[in-house]
Amino acid sequence: MVNMPFQKGDRILFQGDSVTDCGRERTDDYALGSGYPALIAAYLWAHYPQLQLTIFNRGVSGDRVYDLVDRWQTDCIELKPNWVSILVGINDTWRRYDQDMISPIGEFKAAYRQLLEQTTQHTNARLIICEPFVLNQPADRLAWREDLNPRIQAVRELAAEFSAIYVPLDGILAAACTKVTPSFWAEDGVHPTLAGHGLIASTWLQSTSQWTSELRHADNS
Repeated sequence: MVNMPFQKGDRILFQGDSVTDCGRERTDDYALGSGYPALIAAYLWAHYPQLQLTIFNRGVSGDRVYDLVDRWQTDCIELKPNWVSILVGINDTWRRYDQDMISPIGEFKAAYRQLLEQTTQHTNARLIICEPFVLNQPADRLAWREDLNPRIQAVRELAAEFSAIYVPLDGILAAACTKVTPSFWAEDGVHPTLAGHGLIASTWLQSTSQWTSELRHADNS
C-alpha cells in the first residue's frame, strides 16, 4: 500500500475533458464515471476508509482549457476542494485538426494559469497536474505532435511554477506502448481502454505518493 498525503475529511476534485468524464451521470453530484477517477477513488476508499474522503468528478467531454475557465467557479471553487487534479489539453490540439479551431500556445498557457491562480487564491487546495497525451495510433495522430508537444511543455512549466504534483502521463503511456500495441491502452489514441485508465490511475497514485515521500524526506533533513 502506497503512502498518501490525504487528511481525514479531504475533498478531492478531478477535472478535465472526456478522459476524466468517462460517462459520469450528470444528475448525480457524486458520480465518478467508469474511468481513472473511479479507479483512484476505489483504491483510496478501500485502503483509507478512516479518512472519509469525498471525491468529485467534474470532467466534461469535449472541453478545452477555455471551457474549464468558464465553469471553474461552480465546478471547482464552490466545491471547496482540498485537492484539485486537472487533465486537459488534448481537445485544444484535436479541434485544430478536425474543426480548424486554433488554440494558440500562449493563450492556452494563460488560460491554464488562470485556473491555477483562481484555485490557489480561493481555496487551500493542493494542485495535481496531469500531462495531456496522445498515442501514435491511428497513424494521423503522429501529426498531432506538432501541436501537442508545446502544450505538454507549457503544462510542465506551470506545474513547476505552482509547485504542483506532476503526473507524466504522455511519457508513461509512450513507454507502455513499447510493450504492447497502442490500441491496448487507447484504441483511438486518446480515449483510454480499461487498461489505459488503470495505468493512468496507478501513475496518479504513484506520483502523489512519491511527492509525499519527498516532502517527508525534506522535512526530516
